[in-house]
Amino acid sequence: MILHSFFVPLLSERMRVFDYVCVHLSGVFPSKNGVKKAFKNELILLNGKIAFSGEWLEEGDKVEVKAQDLGAFKVFPLKLEVLFEDAFMAVIHKPAGFSVSGNYYKTIQNALPYNLSVSKEEDALILPRPVHRLDKLTSGLLLVAKTRSAQINLGQQFENQQISKIYVALVKGKLEGEGLLDSSIDKQKAKTFYKSVRVEQSLSYTDVSMVELQPKTGRTHQLRIHMAEIGHPIVGDAVHDSEKVLKGKGLFLTACKVSFVHPISLLNQTFEISLPSKFDAFLKREKRRWKKFNA
Repeated sequence: MILHSFFVPLLSERMRVFDYVCVHLSGVFPSKNGVKKAFKNELILLNGKIAFSGEWLEEGDKVEVKAQDLGAFKVFPLKLEVLFEDAFMAVIHKPAGFSVSGNYYKTIQNALPYNLSVSKEEDALILPRPVHRLDKLTSGLLLVAKTRSAQINLGQQFENQQISKIYVALVKGKLEGEGLLDSSIDKQKAKTFYKSVRVEQSLSYTDVSMVELQPKTGRTHQLRIHMAEIGHPIVGDAVHDSEKVLKGKGLFLTACKVSFVHPISLLNQTFEISLPSKFDAFLKREKRRWKKFNA
């Protein structure tokens, strides 16, 4: 079964089929690893034949994506909070501690059929699919496609930076005001807007700041890297912080608000969730410990 089929337009510069799929089907494959697996599993066709990732594209070439064999698929019975669902898409609340996708059982993608109904649209996906990523340790709002048209449309909105995502994080140190962080990540452009919301005194870190983060690009670990680079690593980030890493509480980063255009109705949509209770509890505890120590 062919999931996607399209013809390559006139390109401004030569491009290999791997790079083209990464750019133009980001909604289908949320990571380069996903694209690599698709080629390995012979799911990408070029002009009707199995494609090799290094092949060069020409104007008029036909690129197709085959459906994956679901014979070994098993549903992961994890109950998820569903904020919105219709025949075309859904918005769910991803808990921290679970990968969105991957070559293992306990993923959000494998839990979607347990929580969402099957679409009856003509272009319904065999299984609902997330259209973007959230780190394993990050909780928050996740957009899911249930039809091919919704998957492509939402993927294009992400590619064109038309979807707004706002995260909230607790970071070490006193960070005030707002600004733009634009240092490259893995030689790729990366932009993050930040805005300080609250600062509390902390016995562990002198100060702890609550900040809103709005990524304008979608690099891996972008928010975690950018905050660490300016000396304000996210609390609980053992990868990008090496000093006094808080253990046992997880990462203090959540995707709390998302705005986009519905792929079918074309109406503006905004969804927002409350912060995890651990955020306020941690700030209050740090403030209380600081006052007690400095009394």
